[in-house]
Amino acid sequence: MAQSLIVVPTYNERDNVRTVAARFLAALPGTELLFVDDNSPDGTGALLDELAAADGRIHVMHRAGKLGLGTAYLEGFAWGMARGYDYLFEMDADGSHDPQYLPQMLALAEDGADAVIGSRYVPGGGTENWGLGRRLISKGGSLYARTVLGIDVRDVTAGFICWRRTALEALDLGAITSNGYSFQIEMKYRALQAGLRLVETPIVFVDRRVGQSKMSRAIFAEALVKVWALRFSRRSR
Repeated sequence: MAQSLIVVPTYNERDNVRTVAARFLAALPGTELLFVDDNSPDGTGALLDELAAADGRIHVMHRAGKLGLGTAYLEGFAWGMARGYDYLFEMDADGSHDPQYLPQMLALAEDGADAVIGSRYVPGGGTENWGLGRRLISKGGSLYARTVLGIDVRDVTAGFICWRRTALEALDLGAITSNGYSFQIEMKYRALQAGLRLVETPIVFVDRRVGQSKMSRAIFAEALVKVWALRFSRRSR
């Protein structure tokens, strides 16, 4: 069986998934993919079934509806952990996460990191095709979360990550309550609280070229509120 599994949530990504699957598999020989589809109205799930039928390295989990990013990853992790994959990646289906970084991230995890974060905000990292407003919101949001929580991860909202299975097993994943982009903040915070070693490696994040962003005001508001909930939960212990 493959050593690593890439978990890729999808919702209306029919135009992307064929290319994404080919690029991800080519970049990291021996890996497998698990697409977690939230009953995409555009037929993404049916196309993924076709891809899986043609390639045994591709797996598909179908969910009843749009249940959110956080639960998609948690269900994907549970699926992969139950099947014994040693390393589990989080990646987007929109092409913004460049698979060229996969071998380096896996190597760092094999070298002892509990989680390897593809970071936009360490030397060598960055973004492409982002306007000034989006850059300011992203950097400001990361700084806000880091300051409130008192952690030193530079890209705390990053969603391109390689987890060791043993690291995920050390976390109480059932206690993770975030389901939007704050999921990324909460996972990193819980990992640090558990004494796990997080390593950041530089990536260049490219804005999606096809489809629309899933970010919304509600998701952004959840992240703002969740940061304080995490901080107060620490004080109450």
